[in-house]
Amino acid sequence: MTLDSLKINAKAVITQVNMETVPLKLIELGFIEGNFVELLHIAPFNDPIYIKVNDSHISIRKDLAKEITIELI
Repeated sequence: MTLDSLKINAKAVITQVNMETVPLKLIELGFIEGNFVELLHIAPFNDPIYIKVNDSHISIRKDLAKEITIELI
């Protein structure tokens, strides 16, 4: 399952990050394997999505979220 398919208020743990496509800035903000994520909100036109990772709230585009693999908890 990838991060873009997470439902609102669902929580997951990151299992894999495509290091070739995900910007270093997001990795520095906590998008790394083993960290917990929660989908907080989806923008009106279904993109971007608003995510909580490591007590930080971050908005990212869905095409980028597809590059992050998660496992529901």
